[in-house]
Order: sequence, then structure tokens, then C-alpha cells
Amino acid sequence: MTFRVWAPLPKKAELQLGKKKFPMKRDTNGFWSAEVSAKPGDDYGFLLDSQGPFPDPRSLFQPNGIHGLSRVVNHGDFKWTDKHFQAPPLASGIIYELHVGTFAPEGTFESAITKLDHLVELGVTHVEVMPVAEFSGDHNWGYDGVDLFAPHHAYGGPDGLKKFVNACHARGLAAILDVVYNHVGPTGNYLEKFGNYFTDRYAPTWGKAINFDGADSCEVRNFICDNALMWLRDYHFDGLRLDAVHAIFDALAVHILEELKIKVEKLSAQLGRNFFLIPESDLNNPRLLWSRERGGYQLDAQWSDDFHHALHSVLTGERNGYYEDFGQLEDLAKALQKVFVYDGKFSAHRKRIHGRPIGDLNGARFLGYLQNHDQIGNRAQGERSSHLMSAGKLKIGAAIVLTSPFVPMLFQGEEWGASSPFQFFTDHREEQLAKAVGIGRCKEFEMFGWKPEEIPNPQDRETFLRSKLKWREISKSPHAEMLDWHKKLIQLRKSEKSLMDGDLKSVEVNFSEKDLWLTFRRKEIVIACNLKNQPQEIPLPKKCELILASVRGIKTGQGTSRLPPESVAILKVKNKTPAQLKSIARGVSH
Repeated sequence: MTFRVWAPLPKKAELQLGKKKFPMKRDTNGFWSAEVSAKPGDDYGFLLDSQGPFPDPRSLFQPNGIHGLSRVVNHGDFKWTDKHFQAPPLASGIIYELHVGTFAPEGTFESAITKLDHLVELGVTHVEVMPVAEFSGDHNWGYDGVDLFAPHHAYGGPDGLKKFVNACHARGLAAILDVVYNHVGPTGNYLEKFGNYFTDRYAPTWGKAINFDGADSCEVRNFICDNALMWLRDYHFDGLRLDAVHAIFDALAVHILEELKIKVEKLSAQLGRNFFLIPESDLNNPRLLWSRERGGYQLDAQWSDDFHHALHSVLTGERNGYYEDFGQLEDLAKALQKVFVYDGKFSAHRKRIHGRPIGDLNGARFLGYLQNHDQIGNRAQGERSSHLMSAGKLKIGAAIVLTSPFVPMLFQGEEWGASSPFQFFTDHREEQLAKAVGIGRCKEFEMFGWKPEEIPNPQDRETFLRSKLKWREISKSPHAEMLDWHKKLIQLRKSEKSLMDGDLKSVEVNFSEKDLWLTFRRKEIVIACNLKNQPQEIPLPKKCELILASVRGIKTGQGTSRLPPESVAILKVKNKTPAQLKSIARGVSH
């Protein structure tokens, strides 16, 4: 087989296969190659100017971790059974974000398979997996990956991941992978020994910026695009979530995100499968979703943090950190109708104008959520919403998310109000790096006013173990009741067409800051929320019938509803009779 690697920097390159070394020849484009007899399962690495061996930048498997040799993998050896699977449309989706290491007790791809039936019963349509590219140690959030083509060895490697995706498809679940193209991890990164993968022209938050627009950037761009295409083609993922694209710096005329989307579209046409790309961005910039004709990148949907911040701050009362920009029902109302609360508006937290209006984009181009890995894990104690608010408000939050005009997303365990936190954990083996991570974590939380002694040590294994889900909770109160509430909300969303319609222009919102109530209407469906700790009358359209409620004792009348404290009611405006519709068609006024 041919071993080939892009390495324009060294003057000499050798292949180490097992214990043998083989010379490599260089071409004019900086690629080195060697034709050597090898088979799947063989381990190899590259020596550069007699140093190494280093892992292959495109290593498909690192069985011994980030500093070990790479292993030959033949993707064709795996027997897929999902030939006829097509992912459901995002617009009708219910997304479930999970972390492989903490989702199931064993923390592997195959153990996660045992919990997929739970997701099917819940009503989930898309499973989003946090990053799995090989990272330092055995447990990590995954955003410190360094071998971007290699599924993590402790999770089960390439075959384990393929079994997981295949099992998802067998149950009708689409699979989304979270990928990180804005930086690589702080240890085990050997890329810069091979070529100009990084640049000092930009100063991102997390390590060196990837070289998307400088000298030698063509091969770096190919490296990233090929990685994305591999996950879709060879691992059968249906879509990718692109981490923190605001930290991707590219000044070229065709931005790397646009180039990536074009290449994904070509792969989609070749394979006859539908793929999608979902960026996360802090910029409130709809250009990510706009068509290329309009000057956009034509990505498919994006995370919407403004909706989360508005909803979270209203339900918890928190106003520290970036929540200082939120906290009013007015903000939540705007998010439900306009997506971005900051759409060219001055941000006190940022001390500048932030964002721009989304224009005529549909609500289904945005993901809505009460919780995700960041909003939980980036707290000092990793508290979930279930730790921060009453059961009543938790049900209100779930109802707003699952009846919103956005594509709803849940974070693992949210559906039953899991008691386990999701804390930030790492497993770096270098002592200095481990200390630096802890110090950096404390500094990051200064704006929230959290004390250093309140922050768990990311390197402590107990921090990781505490974050594992406790599946035995599902059948116990109050978790069973919360799970039942989520199931009913998801069933309702799927049964009512107007709830699947992302038409933002049809969303009507009313609220009272003083009395702490909010209602919003999705065509014939009305969601009424009482955030007050006492019962109160809330105005509603006439002729409404109650179809779902978070508590008993909700009474509806002509144009009002009496809601108990911290409760939510979902109602349906009664349709006109056939005779009334016939009269309207004749122009008769009623």
C-alpha cells in the first residue's frame, strides 16, 4: 500500500512500519510517499529529519493514544446495514446532545447503543455526539482533539463508532457529529512538525489559529474538508455540528465554511444522501445561513444562544456574566419572534453593538434549547437547570423549547431532570498542563463572580465520574414525572402541524413584566406561562380548549385562563365549524 503525507517543512522523511524503517520520496508539492507492503492492524509513524516517529496527521486510529503510533484501517471492512436510511428533515427534528463518556455507565460507543431505545421512546429524531477525535487521556469533553481523523481509542475506536451510527440508523435515528475546526488540543499536536497548519496572524482564545488563509493554506483547507467528508462518507454521519466558527479566521474570498458546504453538497449528490452542517457562532450573524447568491455560506441551521440566555435568565433570575444582557420577558418575546435579541442592538456586556437581523430566515434554521454542554458545563459546579429552578419552572422551560418555532434540542438527562451535574473534566498526563488548565478555568469564571474554591478540579477523576448519568433515576419521582412531561410535549409537537412550522411571522407573543406571565401563539396553538409564585388570570384568545398542562387545576374561560403558580398550559383555539367556513367563503361576516 502507499503511505503518503504532506510535510513540506522537513528535509527528510521516513516511514516506520512496526520496527522497520523505509525511506520516503518527496514530490514538488511537499508530499512524501512510500510504497510498502502493509495490512489493516499494522502500526506506523513518520520520522521527520530523524526525529519521531510521529503519528500520521491523517491517522485513522490511535490505539495507544495521542503520542503512540497510528494504525492502518480499511473502512471497507465494516459491514453496514443502513443502505436505505435517510435522515429526517431538520425542520421536523428533535435533537438530543450526548457525551459518549458520560452517557452510559461504561462510557463507550457500544454501551451508548444500549440507551438508544430510550431516545426512540422519548421521540428523539437526531442524536448529536460531542467530539470524539483522539484527545489527551481517557476522558475529556472532546474539544481538545489532536488526531482529527481518529475516533478516540477509549470510546471504542473506528469500529465502535461505526457500530454506534449503524445502530442509530437501525432505529430510525439520524446521527450528528460535533467537530472542532477552530483549534486543536494543547498536547499531542504534532501537525506543526509537518507543515504550516497554524498561523500567528490571529490570536484566538484556545491555542494557535489554524492557517486557513496564509501561505500553504490550500493543503490545510483540504485537510479540514477531507476530515468533514470522511465522517459523512466513511462513518455514515448525517450531519456535522461545527464548533465555535466565530473562532475560525479566514480572509479569503471563498470562506472555508462556504468551501466546506460546497464539497458536502457534491458528496451528497454522489452518494444520494442528505447531509447538513450546523455551525455554532457567537456573532449573531445570519450570513452563515444566507444563500451563496446573497453572499452567505448556505449552511443549514445554527445554534441560537440568545434564545437560551433569554429563557434561562427569566427562569432563574441570574444576571451575572453574559446574562447581564438578558432577564426581561421582553427579551424572551423578541427571541421567539426575531431569534436574535441582539440584532444590531447595544450589548452592555460586550460594550458594543452586536449582531444583525436575520431577515426572512425561517425559525427551523435555528436550534432552540434550555440546556446544552456549554451552558451547563461552563458553570463552576456544572449545575443543570434542574439544580437551578423549581420543577414548575423546569416544566415551563421544556414547554417553551418544545413548542418554539425552532428545532428543539435536549442535553443528555434533561428529559428526566437528571441529578448528576455535567462538569468540565480533563485527563492530561502532563503535570504542568494539568495545573494550567485548572488555573485557566478559575480565571474564566471571574466575570460570573464564582470563587476558585467552588470550582472542581478538572483533572480529578471524581469530576468526571460525578458527571455520568444515573439511569436508575428514570423510574423514580420526581424524575419519572419530568420524563413523562417531555414525552407528552414531544408527542404534541409531532402531532400538531403548526408546531413544526418555523414561520416566525405567525408567532404572536404577549407578556406582562409586572405580573410575570407570557403567552405565545403558533397559529391555533397557544402556550400560556405563569412564572409567578401565585395563581393568576392570564388573557387568552376566546374559545380555547386545554390540551396539555403541567399541573392540575388550570381553568379556562372566555378569553382568560387561571393558572396555578409556576405552571404552563397549552391550548388550542377551536376551529370554526364547516358552516362558518362556508359563510366566510361567501363573504358573510360573522
